[in-house]
Amino acid sequence: MKRAYEILAGAAIFHCVVSSSKLFRVPGLNLPIACATVDLPWQKIIFWGKTISSLAFLVFANPLTLLEQTSGVARAILGLLLLLSIFSWALILQKFAQLGGIDRKTEKFLMLFRGGRGLSDPNTLRAGVGSSPLVAVYAAGYRELEAQMNGAGPRAGGGRLKNAGAVGVEMQVAAGEEVRRLERGMSSLATIASVSPFIGLFGTVWGVMDAFAGLGDAGAASLRAVAPGIAEALITTAAGLFAAIPALIAYNHYLHGIRGIASRMSDFAAEFVAKIETIYSS
Repeated sequence: MKRAYEILAGAAIFHCVVSSSKLFRVPGLNLPIACATVDLPWQKIIFWGKTISSLAFLVFANPLTLLEQTSGVARAILGLLLLLSIFSWALILQKFAQLGGIDRKTEKFLMLFRGGRGLSDPNTLRAGVGSSPLVAVYAAGYRELEAQMNGAGPRAGGGRLKNAGAVGVEMQVAAGEEVRRLERGMSSLATIASVSPFIGLFGTVWGVMDAFAGLGDAGAASLRAVAPGIAEALITTAAGLFAAIPALIAYNHYLHGIRGIASRMSDFAAEFVAKIETIYSS
């Protein structure tokens, strides 16, 4: 008998919590039992479950449904972030095509340069290696050396080096030009990575303001009433992070690669000057 009362009490509590009803009727006896108005932990769980489910619906819903529920300001911000994201991905792919395989080409160029006793023609190296920045630096030094030898050509022999420092300066200038060429577009990636989260945050703040301003019209001051508006506002923050994170990762990755290439060009200029001093100054 005690076990039956325990089962009946449990069924009554479950019915009152889940259905939010005022009465519970015992099955078969039609005996009404009043539901207590105590704020049980289960009620809070049910409330938060409904709130989280509404948030999840807005997050995982159809993008067109989300756009229909957003305000005009949020749509403008989402459109701006979409354009920034497309532009950043275009820059990322461009830099990938520009810097992809550049280390392999540089290694091949250095192997050819160090393998020969003399100096090869820059056009020959460019045809065998490809578009490595070290080829442009080498060509600048080669042209300056050729000018100092009165057009005889470094490979002809018989000439004498006049000013090795001038050759080094020309190569450093060419290296600086190559670095500026490789860094083209990097500032745009940095700007997108730093600005996009704040643009999304502005949309979120605007959406939260609208959500709280609509509490008076809704006639209910509860989290359930403002949850859809807040979830809608958070979409702009997610869009800002979606635009910023790939740009930031690409910027750091490519900047590290460009700095490595700049260091190798500087070292190669010093190596080239030392080699021509050994060959043509004796």
